[in-house]
Amino acid sequence: MTARTSDAILDRMMALHPKIIDLTLDRMWRILAALDHPERDLPPVIHIAGTNGKGSTLAMIRAGLEGAGKSVHAYTSPHLARFHERIRLSGTLISEAALTDILDECYAANDGGNITYFEITTAAALLAFSRKPADYTLLEVGLGGRLDATNVIDAPAVTVITPISMDHEQFLGDTLSKIAFEKAGILKRGVPCVVTRQHPDALEVIERQAARVGAPLLVQGEHWHVTQERGRLVYQDETGLRDLPLPVLPGAHQIDNAGAALAALRILQPGEGATEAAVTRAEWPARMQRMKSGAFPALVPQAELWLDGGHNPAAGEALAQVLSTLPPRPTHLICGMLNTKDISGYLRPLAGKADALIAVSIPGEAATLPAEDTAAQAAALGLPSGTAASVKDALLSIASSEPNARILICGSLYLAGAVLRDNDA
Repeated sequence: MTARTSDAILDRMMALHPKIIDLTLDRMWRILAALDHPERDLPPVIHIAGTNGKGSTLAMIRAGLEGAGKSVHAYTSPHLARFHERIRLSGTLISEAALTDILDECYAANDGGNITYFEITTAAALLAFSRKPADYTLLEVGLGGRLDATNVIDAPAVTVITPISMDHEQFLGDTLSKIAFEKAGILKRGVPCVVTRQHPDALEVIERQAARVGAPLLVQGEHWHVTQERGRLVYQDETGLRDLPLPVLPGAHQIDNAGAALAALRILQPGEGATEAAVTRAEWPARMQRMKSGAFPALVPQAELWLDGGHNPAAGEALAQVLSTLPPRPTHLICGMLNTKDISGYLRPLAGKADALIAVSIPGEAATLPAEDTAAQAAALGLPSGTAASVKDALLSIASSEPNARILICGSLYLAGAVLRDNDA
C-alpha cells in the first residue's frame, strides 16, 4: 500500500462540498451519528482555540503529558508535508493502512452527503481516537471555535484560548470582539479554561461568555503568571512557583504559550516530570525551525536557514521579535503568502528587521498571492524586494551575493509544507 491510497480518498472528500469552509455543526452531528458517536468515547479532551500559538501550546502540553508517562492522541491542522501529521495516535502518527481504512469508513458513512473536507476528516480523527486507548486527547480548533468541527465534545477536561487577533475576518467577523466570540464558543459549563494574555476587547467577550455558560477561567496575569528571568522561565499560580528552563521553541512569544501549557498541566495533574518536559521536549515544525540538513541547507551551506509558517500580523510581530534577539547578520526573507491574508500587516514589523525580500508564489496553491504582488507590498514598506520562480532559485540568488546570510523562509504554512516536502525529497 502506498501513500497514494489515502491521497485518492482525500481527493474524493474534497469534492463532497462546493466550499472549503462552511461553518456549521449540522453536518458533523449527522456523520458522527452515522458513526455511532465516536466523540462520546474519547480519552479526556484538552480543546485549544485561538489565533496564534495553538499549535505550540498543544505541542508543549503533549510533551508534558508524555514526559509524565501518559499516552496522548493529538489532532492538529493543517498538515505540512502529508495528511498523516494531523492524526497522532498514542504518540505515533497514524499509519497509511489505518488512515486509509478510517477514511474509507467515514466516506461510506457519509453516504454521499454534503460535508466539507475538514468536517469529514475531523470525524475520521475522532473515530480513530475512539478505537485506540490513550490517557488524553488533544484537539486543536481548525477555524474559530463555536462552529468548528472539533467543537463536538460535551465535557472536555480543560479548554485553552491562546492570543486572539484579527484573522479569517471573512468567516469570523470584522472586529476583535466578534472573533473572540467565535473562539469563546469552546467554553463549556463547569470546564476550566486557561486564557493567555489577551487584548481587553477579546478578554471582555471571553469573560462574558464564561459567565453565561458557567465556565471557570484561569486568566494570565490574574490567576497565573509567567516571566523570563535571568535566562529561566518562572511560572507562578496559587499552588506555587516553578523555576524552569526556557522553552526549546524559540521566541519570547513562547513564554506565554509555555505558561498556558503549564496552567493546563496544573489542572490535569498528570504526574511528576510534566512541567519540565513541557518546555524542554516540545517539537513543532515550521515554527521558527532551524533547517540544518536536507536539500535546501545543502544549497546554501554557509547560510543560516530558518523556516516559519506564521501568516498574520501577530505572527509577523513575533517573528520580528525573534529576529531582534539573534546575533547581527545580513537577513533575507523568502516570502510566499495566500491571497486571503493581510500581507501588509504581516510584513510591516518584519520590514525593519530584514535587509531584503524575495517573493515566491506558493507551488500548487490556487489561492497563492502572486510573487509580484508580495514583492510590491514589501517595496511599499521600504523593504528592497524581488521575485523568484521557486524557493530554490531564491536561495541560490541570495547565496550568490551574500553566502553567509541569515535566510528566513516565511509567510504561509502551505509554503512551509512545500519546503519540507522538497527538502526531504
